[in-house]
Amino acid sequence: MKTILVPVDLSAATARVCAAACTLARLLQARLVLLHVVQPQPLLPGDLYAFDAGAVAEAMDAEEKLAARKLRALVRRCAGKKLPAQSVQTTGVPAAEILARAAVLKADYIVIGSHGHGVAYDLLIGSAVQGVLRKAHCPVLVIPIKQR
Repeated sequence: MKTILVPVDLSAATARVCAAACTLARLLQARLVLLHVVQPQPLLPGDLYAFDAGAVAEAMDAEEKLAARKLRALVRRCAGKKLPAQSVQTTGVPAAEILARAAVLKADYIVIGSHGHGVAYDLLIGSAVQGVLRKAHCPVLVIPIKQR
């Protein structure tokens, strides 16, 4: 059975990405693996003075629990459409985690959303889509999110 890796950021755009992935999965009789990467919050120089490891760990834990609930709901939605799906949650840099999971799964396709933040955002923060497109070893279907 073919495997489609679907990285999701759990924003409003996730529904559109999942819909496209479900359509592709149905056509290919493939299973879906929904992946969410929790990014550690970057510390800015001014944050070092107010750094509270307990508060940071607590915030990360809350974010991970919320993400896990949302992923379970997405898997149930796929099951309702009679599509085999599972979810995976990791922590790290999105592009690297997506590529690593695609390699482990031997993914046949990656379906990912593009937010189109703009050049300044991509320069400062980076783009997971660009990183995946540059190094993916399987076809990548990019779903445009920004509506004109």
